[in-house]
Amino acid sequence: MPSTMPCLVLNQSSSAGAVLATQIATLAAPGAGNVHSLGPSDAAVTILVFSDYQCPACAYVARVLKQIVQAHPDDVRLIYRDYPLAQDDKAGLAIQAVDAAGLQGKFWEMHDLLFEKQAEWSPLEPSAFPAWAAQQAAGLGLNGNRFLSDFQGPEATAVAASTSGTAQSLPLVFINSDTPYNGQVDFGGLDQVVRLLALVKKQFSVCPPMAIDPLKQILATLHTRKGDIVIQLYPDKAPLAVNNFVFLARSGWYDNNTFQRVVPGVLVQTGDPSGTGLGNPGYLFQTELPGGLAFNQPGVVAMVNTGTNTNGSQFLITLAAEPQMDGAYTIFGQVLSGMDILGELTARDPTPGQYLPPGDALTSVTILER
Repeated sequence: MPSTMPCLVLNQSSSAGAVLATQIATLAAPGAGNVHSLGPSDAAVTILVFSDYQCPACAYVARVLKQIVQAHPDDVRLIYRDYPLAQDDKAGLAIQAVDAAGLQGKFWEMHDLLFEKQAEWSPLEPSAFPAWAAQQAAGLGLNGNRFLSDFQGPEATAVAASTSGTAQSLPLVFINSDTPYNGQVDFGGLDQVVRLLALVKKQFSVCPPMAIDPLKQILATLHTRKGDIVIQLYPDKAPLAVNNFVFLARSGWYDNNTFQRVVPGVLVQTGDPSGTGLGNPGYLFQTELPGGLAFNQPGVVAMVNTGTNTNGSQFLITLAAEPQMDGAYTIFGQVLSGMDILGELTARDPTPGQYLPPGDALTSVTILER
């Protein structure tokens, strides 16, 4: 038996960090304008946004990004850069307002307020904006006199002047890349992107050691808040899949995974920490089709794949006989107890654009060899 399990380690970009460091250094350089950061500096995902407070599309994206940061406080760092559109008559004044609020420690509060109340202040004459902004500042608990002084002060006006009329189309969003993000800019789309990028930190860069004894009996217990599911694994018939499953279970990979796909009466699926159904452990391994195993009863445990030899970490458990699946998936176990628990899991079948209820969690997996 080889010491290492044969697998294909997937390429992972090592340049993203260097690209981001260069971009951030450029943004923070003297004269670059108003640049603010929210979230941990070592976050797995850095989102750079070039935006304008008076731009309606920018307000929509700002709301989405706020939701993303709130949903992923440990994984996302948001960097905001003023980049006003040439035609917006109060974009510079808005920059002065957030800069003045920032001098009292309330940059992000004023940032959010300006986007949330954009429809209220955007129609105002520029001459009416300072009084409106001062009233909002008071509502944020800022010192009103200091706010007005800072609003007209050299720092705020210099920042506004340095970015005046520089952009033609906004917002511009960059996610761990020096190329603008052109994907779906809504919570669902960005949430999936963030989850998959954050998963990179957990992925493995080498193939797992080949550590199981194919002659031993190996049991896996899936722990959920609704109860336990006990599985008899088949190390003699599907050694690669069982070795992989045991390795990932003991590494904590499966801890707190969502049962992201649950089709009542058909199957349940889990094994992706990102919860998207698109994640993998950083490598793929070959399909095993041992003789004598078939999807001929409920409780069959098999690897999920996207084609031949694309096994990763995701697995499924059937809730009924599914003979149409024979010959396409590696079967590596059978449920011994807990089918009733599987039947109680929250139904959810991911479909683009549709709401998904929160799924049940696979809290942990215990392996017993004997």
